[in-house]
Formats: sequence, structure tokens, C-alpha cells
Amino acid sequence: MSVQAPTAKNTTHSARRALDRLTWMLVPAAPFLIVLLIWVMATGILHPSKETLPPVTDVIASIHELAVSGQLATNVMASLYRLLLGSVLGIVTGVIGGFIVGLNRKMAETLNPVVVFFNALSGIVWLPLMITWLGIGTALAVFLIWNTVFFIVFQNAALGVQLVPEVYEQGVRALGGGRWQTLRSVTLPGALPYILTGIRTGLGFGWRALIAAELVGAASGLGTMIFDAAEYHRSDIIVAGCLIIGTIAVAMDRWLLLPIERRTVQRWGLVADAEKER
Repeated sequence: MSVQAPTAKNTTHSARRALDRLTWMLVPAAPFLIVLLIWVMATGILHPSKETLPPVTDVIASIHELAVSGQLATNVMASLYRLLLGSVLGIVTGVIGGFIVGLNRKMAETLNPVVVFFNALSGIVWLPLMITWLGIGTALAVFLIWNTVFFIVFQNAALGVQLVPEVYEQGVRALGGGRWQTLRSVTLPGALPYILTGIRTGLGFGWRALIAAELVGAASGLGTMIFDAAEYHRSDIIVAGCLIIGTIAVAMDRWLLLPIERRTVQRWGLVADAEKER
């Protein structure tokens, strides 16, 4: 009995963890299933025209058609490539700039009005001017993504650095740590939760800015696919494109950014309490 009890306990614990993991994956799908049910009921009861609201079967058929023809893969890869370029530039410059400004409160107070001013200008506002400067293409999309991601990451990085308790920094200095060691061991780990939150938020808004840029003009991409479908009144492709855009955004956030954020927070003991508060 004493030998089997721990085994049964471990089995129960493993089953509970597996159930929690399955719940974590399936519960967020509930709202989408409700929307899908309403969609099916609306098309079945109201019988709207396909140009107004295409049936679910037509949208699925369009996705299959695009996938088989290779158009879907081409457009998805083109959009992800632009997102990667703009996001990397925005994240790198935003983290470096925000970190430097966060370390100097006088500089932060001086630059804050400028940052708030440009952050208030949506990326779409820059379109007419940027089309004149950069033309229509990848450069335009990359700039809009950078403009969106940079300010969000910049503000979060600066805020994270400023909110690191000074007592931690004083503790490292009291133990003989230098400026660089304090930054590496205290300031950076303490600011990481804010930086990662800024990256998650910035990528979401950057994805939207990318699609808007592609709607205006690009040779390929999901936004271009939707715009071309609108000219031929292909609502099934438009809805399919919207579903693909949303699915990619959810996948990036849930299976890429969120796990990175959690593991980073757990990795640094300094910010362990931040996760509990969330």
C-alpha cells in the first residue's frame, strides 16, 4: 500500500496537469465557436446574399482553393517577412532607446512630450507622406510597422527601467558590484516584464499596421489579397483573409510571445512577484 500510494498520487497529479493544459488550449476557443454558431444560424435563417455574408462552407472552400494554388502561402510569407523586418527594427531601437532614457530621468522628462506627440500619430496618418518618400512597397510597410512598434516598446522599456526598486541596485553596489553588473543583474531583469508586454502589444498593433499598408499598395501579402478580392466582390476571400490574419495573430501571441514572457518572468527571481500579481 505504501509503495502504490505515491504512484497513484503522481498519476493523479499528471492527469490534473494534462487537464489544465488541455483547458488552457480549448477554453479560449469557446468565443470563436459561439461566433461560428451565430454565423451558421444567420446564413441559414436569413439567407443573405453571398456578397453580404458568405456561408461558412464557401469560406472554407476559398481557403482550400488559395492553399492548393499556392497563393495563400505566398501572401502569408510576404506579410510575415515584412512584419519580421519592421518588428525587429522597432523592438531593437525601442528597447535600446527606452533603456537609455529610463536610466536618465531628466532625459525622460525632456523627451516625454515628443514621444507622446509622435505616438499619438497613427501609422496610417504617415501614409500620404511616406508614399511620396518611400513609394509603394516593402519599405513603406516596414516603416509603418517600425513606427507602430517602436513607440510602444520604447515607452514600456523606459517605464520598466524607472520602476525597478532602487533598493535592489543599492544592494548590488553594497556587495561591490559595478555599474555594468547592476544593469545586467538588476535593471534589465526588473524591466523585462514591461519590455515583453510592450513587445506583445507592439507586435499586435504592428500586424494591423502591416495589413493597412498592404491594403494601400503592395505586390503581395494578406492585405493585398483582401483588397484584390474586394474589387471582384469576393466576400468569401475577404472573410477568409480576415480569419487567417486573426489566426496568425493569436498563434503568435499564444504560442510564441506568451510562453517567452512566462519563462522569462520565471527565469529571473527578481520579478517572480510580478507574475503572482498578474
